[in-house]
Amino acid sequence: MPFRPDHIGHFPTLAAMRPPRIARAIAWMIVILVVLATLGMVYVPWVQTAPGRGQVVALDPHDRVQSITALVPGRVERWFVTDGQAVKRGDPIAKVSDNDPELLSRLAAERDQVLAEIESIQSARAVASIDVNRARTLFNEGLAARRDYEQAQIRVADQGAKLAESRAKLNRIEVSLNRQATQIVRAPRDGRIQGLNAAAGATLVSAGTELATLTPEGTTERVVELMVDGRDIALVRPGRRVRLEFEGWPAIQFSGWPSVAWGLFDGRVRSVDPSAMPTGLFRVLVEPMPGRPAWPSDRFVRLGAKARGWVQGETVSVGYELWRQLNDFPLEFGTAVKGEEKSMDIYKKKSK
Repeated sequence: MPFRPDHIGHFPTLAAMRPPRIARAIAWMIVILVVLATLGMVYVPWVQTAPGRGQVVALDPHDRVQSITALVPGRVERWFVTDGQAVKRGDPIAKVSDNDPELLSRLAAERDQVLAEIESIQSARAVASIDVNRARTLFNEGLAARRDYEQAQIRVADQGAKLAESRAKLNRIEVSLNRQATQIVRAPRDGRIQGLNAAAGATLVSAGTELATLTPEGTTERVVELMVDGRDIALVRPGRRVRLEFEGWPAIQFSGWPSVAWGLFDGRVRSVDPSAMPTGLFRVLVEPMPGRPAWPSDRFVRLGAKARGWVQGETVSVGYELWRQLNDFPLEFGTAVKGEEKSMDIYKKKSK
């Protein structure tokens, strides 16, 4: 016999069992939340992003941190600067003296000797040239043998060879003197001394040993150097928009909803390296986005400051993005491939 609702009166215990009101409210809330979550996953948009971490660098290599090295071997005799000191181009940094304190005087004496040799050879060559002319005249008149004329020519050639050898020796001495004259290492440009190699002052240094680190100062064109995973690099192209978060700058980031984020700055991809770094990541250079608020000044975001970036891609649903990340799939190509040439043309026109 089938059970009908009017039969519940025959079961008083079952009739007395009623779910509490709070349980019914929680059940309705769960149902509503499930429905809303399902609708949100299907209809709420989400902007896919390729995340990356990096730092702020100078676009011009001359504006980056530079190493000041010793030009000649020797030892650091004197420091002219201290850590943190501002310097101008040409200001002395350190004086490197040779291990032999008498080297300069000996080189000067050797140069004087070679100059005297050159003068003597030039005089002898002039006399030999006169002999050649005399021997030629006598030979033409039949008063001298051909052998005497040829011997005179050989003496002139020998004097020329000796003169060339002496001049080469003089050049080598001049080079040594010029190198020793550059014992005072100078700043290549305006900047600030970031650090000194204190160990160089107590030990012998060779040519190329780093003596100090110079940080250029002045107006520099800054870019952000991001390291992006190779899985996402296929959709990172010049001209794509990037959202940046700088170290020490308060920000609230929602990668999928750029309009909700606060404290972030806009940029665009300037270039992408064609090959990966040793870490397996690809380097992406990001420049400021024209027409958008400027990046923080050098006072707040200096060269070398850490930064995070999100290269924006296609817009998909929240559910699809959640499924993609759970399965570790790459970004959605969507219309990126079809519109790639169009976006590149727009970027090139703006760059011009």
